[in-house]
Amino acid sequence: MVTFKDIEFKSHPVGDGAHGKIFFPNGYGLSVVRFKVPGGYTYGSYTNDVTWEVGIIKGTPKKWELCYDTDITDNVLAHQTEEDINKIIKHIIRLPNENDWNNISGVKNGNKTKRV
Repeated sequence: MVTFKDIEFKSHPVGDGAHGKIFFPNGYGLSVVRFKVPGGYTYGSYTNDVTWEVGIIKGTPKKWELCYDTDITDNVLAHQTEEDINKIIKHIIRLPNENDWNNISGVKNGNKTKRV
């Protein structure tokens, strides 16, 4: 089972922090970030010393974007613990394949609609 511990982190390009991404076969993934504002002691992301900001992403390691149209969230998720992130990972893995949207009820005129 994939967990928070499987996410590969690198230094965050802005401030003191880390940014990790992980991708799944269904075309979705997770972006996890935490950083402090340069020269300061406050966080520039929706985090603190023990939580992370999480974004649902779609794409590949070379080309990806934040995704705001899943039933998980329509925004980034603030102040997520490792346990919270493990639950989010389980949910992302169960999302339908990003390439199979035309086979899912809820698609109208070729546009994705939020599933309930």
